[in-house]
Amino acid sequence: MKRKLIPMTLTAVLSVGFAMHSLTASATLKPGDAAPPFTADASLGGKTYTYSLADALKKGPVVLYFYPAAFTKGCTIEAHEFAEAVDEYKKYGATVIGVSHDNIDTLTKFSVSECRSKFPVAADADSKVIGAYDAGLPMHSSMANRVSYVIAPDGKIIYEYTSLSPEKHVENTLKAVKDWAATHKQP
Repeated sequence: MKRKLIPMTLTAVLSVGFAMHSLTASATLKPGDAAPPFTADASLGGKTYTYSLADALKKGPVVLYFYPAAFTKGCTIEAHEFAEAVDEYKKYGATVIGVSHDNIDTLTKFSVSECRSKFPVAADADSKVIGAYDAGLPMHSSMANRVSYVIAPDGKIIYEYTSLSPEKHVENTLKAVKDWAATHKQP
């Protein structure tokens, strides 16, 4: 009996390992790719408006991050970290926008409580933006994976990072923004 349990356990462990790897697999949009343009209902500080990536890029680089669902543990941690770093991004001319499949009513609350009215979050209930950026979870593509992009004002992606852990998204995107700013004249 023990011989049969060991291989089954090893198989189960390997299956879980492969499943976890597929959840954190990198998005297909890479540095140098054109960022798909989009508009979406968004909320900043509890006020809704139509967000336009093209308009935001006129002001400087955009940190576009996707997250699975508002008010979940990891997404709340990530929102707090982005909120704390917004002023640092602004020093380099960059703005931040978060996108999830949540509806705008949920995000209006999230924008105040978890984003601390520091940056907008956009509703992608039909998952069109998630799909355009190949940011869906592998097993549930209508729901966003945790993917961060930095987009230069010319509309090209200059950085991409995918990890279900909220750690490193702010640190990595801020470094990418600083590196970009070091070689580009700021407005």
